[in-house]
Amino acid sequence: MSLSASPAVELDATGLHYQELNARLATLAAAGSRRLVVRNVLGQRFIGTGLPGEVELELHGTPGEDLGAFLDGPTLRVFGNAQNAAGNTMSSGLIIIHGAAGDIVGHSMRGGQIWVQGSAGYRVGIHMKACPNGGPAVIVGGSAGDFLGEYMAGGVLIVLGLANGDNGRLVGNWLGTGMHGGAIYVRGEFPGYRIGRGAGQAPCDDGDRALLRAYLGPYCAEFGLDLEQVLASPFTKLAPLTARPYGRLYAGSVGEL
Repeated sequence: MSLSASPAVELDATGLHYQELNARLATLAAAGSRRLVVRNVLGQRFIGTGLPGEVELELHGTPGEDLGAFLDGPTLRVFGNAQNAAGNTMSSGLIIIHGAAGDIVGHSMRGGQIWVQGSAGYRVGIHMKACPNGGPAVIVGGSAGDFLGEYMAGGVLIVLGLANGDNGRLVGNWLGTGMHGGAIYVRGEFPGYRIGRGAGQAPCDDGDRALLRAYLGPYCAEFGLDLEQVLASPFTKLAPLTARPYGRLYAGSVGEL
């Protein structure tokens, strides 16, 4: 998944308002540019939104909130940290962050993948869901905060605990609260009291191990990790206990209302 060998068009984002930066990127993409490199990014929002699927975007600095919102095909590589809501409602494509990420990474994500080299904040993967053509995946190399996978309806979340750990804590509290689809894999063990209502631990079988290998192979190649060493540690799997964790609360029978 390396950047293509096509000639790169470079932009300097110093002092650019996010609307102006995104307009320039859209103009270049419409003119046929397929590899765009932006330097000195500092807080500009919505970078990558609306770009065509063939575009590869390389960002140097710290992009602002909603990086790759509604992304549908492009590859975004960030050499730095990312703020909140990276990959918000993305449908396809790839976001790679060579650093840490903020809160609600992959909010309502429907497809594609997000790779974070370091840690991520709260509510990663909230409302993730799977489309008929495949589900989304978020891989976090460090730790993840509270409410990981909250209301998760599909897709895969993987937390590796390899970098930038929070005092050795892999995940926060209320893990998988209200999840009713998908799966969460955590490399290592954590206290059971961190698991939220609606989720439960399940053993990793051969199918799970094959899935982890498939997802982590490209991730490890990107960040220079030894895949076999990563897979040598045991993973804890979280799965939904029911497809309707709050069914009785919101949709009781006529007699219960």
